[in-house]
Amino acid sequence: MRRIPFRLAGAAAVLVSLPLAVSPPVAAHAVEPDYTITVDRSSTGAAIPRSMYGVFFEDINYAADGGLYAELVRNRSFEFNGTDAAGWHGLTGWAATGSAVVTNDDQRLNERNRNYLKVTGAASLTNSGYNTGLAVRRSDRYDFSVWARSDAPTTVEVTLHTADGTALAAPVRVAVTGDTWKKYTGTLRATATSDVARLSVKTAGSATTRLDEVSLFPRDTYKGRANGLRKDLAEKVADLKPGFVRFPGGCLVNTGSMYAYDAANNYPRARSYQWKDTVGPVETRATNKNFWGYNQTYGLGYYEYFQFSEDIGAMPLPVVPALVTGCGQNRATVDEALLQRHIQDALDLIEYANGPVTSTWGRVRAAAGHPKPFNLTTIAVGNEESLPEEYWANFLRFESAIKAEHPNITVVSNSGPDDQGGTFENLWAKNRAHGSDMVDEHYYNSPAWFLQNNRRYDAYDRSGPKVFLGEYASLDNKLYNSLAEAAYMTGLERNADVVKMASYAPLLANIDNVQWKPDMIWFDNDESWGSTSYQVQKLFMNNVGDRVLPSTATGNVLQPKPITGAIGLSTWRTAATYDDVKVTRPDGTVLYSDDFSDGNADGWTSVTNRGNWAVTDGAYTQTTTDTEDTMVKAATINETDYDYTLKATKTAGAEGFLVSFGIKETGQFYWWNLGGWNNTQGAVEKGITSAKEQILTKPNTVTTGQTYDLKIQVRGTKVTLILDGVEWASFDDNAVTEPFAQVVTEDTRRGEIIVKVVNAQDTPAVTRIDLGGRKVARTAKQTVITGDPGEQNTRSAEPIQPVTSTVGGIASTFTREFPANSVTFLRIRTR
Repeated sequence: MRRIPFRLAGAAAVLVSLPLAVSPPVAAHAVEPDYTITVDRSSTGAAIPRSMYGVFFEDINYAADGGLYAELVRNRSFEFNGTDAAGWHGLTGWAATGSAVVTNDDQRLNERNRNYLKVTGAASLTNSGYNTGLAVRRSDRYDFSVWARSDAPTTVEVTLHTADGTALAAPVRVAVTGDTWKKYTGTLRATATSDVARLSVKTAGSATTRLDEVSLFPRDTYKGRANGLRKDLAEKVADLKPGFVRFPGGCLVNTGSMYAYDAANNYPRARSYQWKDTVGPVETRATNKNFWGYNQTYGLGYYEYFQFSEDIGAMPLPVVPALVTGCGQNRATVDEALLQRHIQDALDLIEYANGPVTSTWGRVRAAAGHPKPFNLTTIAVGNEESLPEEYWANFLRFESAIKAEHPNITVVSNSGPDDQGGTFENLWAKNRAHGSDMVDEHYYNSPAWFLQNNRRYDAYDRSGPKVFLGEYASLDNKLYNSLAEAAYMTGLERNADVVKMASYAPLLANIDNVQWKPDMIWFDNDESWGSTSYQVQKLFMNNVGDRVLPSTATGNVLQPKPITGAIGLSTWRTAATYDDVKVTRPDGTVLYSDDFSDGNADGWTSVTNRGNWAVTDGAYTQTTTDTEDTMVKAATINETDYDYTLKATKTAGAEGFLVSFGIKETGQFYWWNLGGWNNTQGAVEKGITSAKEQILTKPNTVTTGQTYDLKIQVRGTKVTLILDGVEWASFDDNAVTEPFAQVVTEDTRRGEIIVKVVNAQDTPAVTRIDLGGRKVARTAKQTVITGDPGEQNTRSAEPIQPVTSTVGGIASTFTREFPANSVTFLRIRTR
């Protein structure tokens, strides 16, 4: 997963037209159809694997600690520090009175659990948990534990209460004896329900007491497992019936130090996710700075991931570091011994998952409570690496070692962070030539992109590497986004012989700690709710079928429109100067010009309200170097053929400059990005305010102080970009939009045909369906998701829900009206 801005415009930016009233799903026999669906009478389609749809879990948006991991105490082992986040320290999450000092010395619990709390005499420690507090429910039991030692016998009192001191459980008293570390436990039973609870731990007397791993777990975890998962979140994931679970990342896997958490490497806090840090007793697991800006305890580790996958009947799909960082860091670790160690770690991981209890790592798995193997079949190496040569060299080393010992393990490569561009093409060419098992693709794009790319995989090589669409989403959480994703998913299923796995991302988001939008499942400390995309994903994942029935569809599509709109100037963590802005017709007639010689920027307005824009010395300047996504715009160009020229100079900062065009009032725009990604890459991006998809990318660097002559030549939908008189790149944004999409699959076990129709437009779609002469029942089970395309599910209301009913009028050939802005599944019994 790559970091991208996520401030989005309203739904109006992506709608085909204004919303109309939703029509009921009724039979329509006398109306001429808008669309037809014809199922092939004879040919057999691709088998759909059980793994077709799955989930991708990454600890982003506090998805693990404070989320799926059921631990209620925040910073339970006092390991937080300023590396994790600015201002954090060992008592973050705690309020302490008396003498209580976070200590790091040789009296610690173990070498990997570096900090503990040294308490002298009477003291009180209160933990406020996550969000508004610890969530407890009346009559439920909560298991308390603490590791402690004391230089004299003492009593630790544990209480559960509200912020104002109202008791929520009878206190538990623990007698601490002996000056060696020992785990003490007790159980609190809640007397009332609250989402603002606090846990307090109090000491008395004059003893010096050392405390670590202060924990409170609900007894009612998913499947009742110790060190388990929050039940409502785990159940929402289980209800999807995913075919696989990809974990633990994402950017967590391929960012930070690749070295071990040990004394030899000075205990690096910002490390890549290394699986051996996360297994064994929780008190011995390392801590780490999470790439997304907080701490991760690794209480939720590889054992728990494997166990959860098994519990929900999903294939585990771990991702291991390739020693090439991504997600904006983009560097390769050149250390042969380290590379060999990580390759061995990957082999050890397979042994941990599959080895007998007599093996070294199989014994570790068995000691955790699972002597039977986890049956790992697939492993991925790396995530979104932007250095294709370095990544590929390392991938081959990993793959060779894995295949030598485990020839039946599927090893997944990847194609970088984007759906196209130089890195994507380079890595796909390498994977095809090599004959890789599978290639992981990632992309986050606008709804329009998904509606324009339903046929993306139609042209993929059927005999080449299979595709794992490991991360994708449309850039918002409204119903229209989910409809676009649903339309795209019909194309994934139609190409099930190429696309073997797909997972929406990210999976979870804590509403009070969001680093990324959109997300599938949202939660606070005691509630959770599914987004509209959750409802769509659940519908698809619960109704896959096991074989595609080849079908074709006819009907209206939306043709592309010429690129018109306002011109603009932009910067990203860069100061820049712009001059001699001009827009002309192809014959040279001036439509707009501004050389700023009059000393003002009349006619220019801010789009994002960021940056410091002013006319200085006869040029338009933006002077801040720490501001992202500044944008100003000027004249609106309504003509379809025009040339936009200007001079641009980078004066300071990390990146280059951006030139915008085709800016719409709805927030849609294009920009030419030069010197982006820390001055390493150029691109053309298309987006809605800050949410963008890349149309093309190529290596590019901008020199500070050098003035560049830029020309954007627009001819309808075709754009040519000219840099200092030389063509830099061109593109034609001429894809048609297909708001109507369909796929038909067969559930052979149940003897049913599943007709799946997406109508992502504001008018109903009267559709004639020809099932190819198959004899079918006269009724069908129909499930519909529909509503206002700008609607979304929130904590206070979840208006977008599936509605299931039995409908008649079904035959070998029949006609139905599919509602505006809807996903409809018809399960039809064959006779």
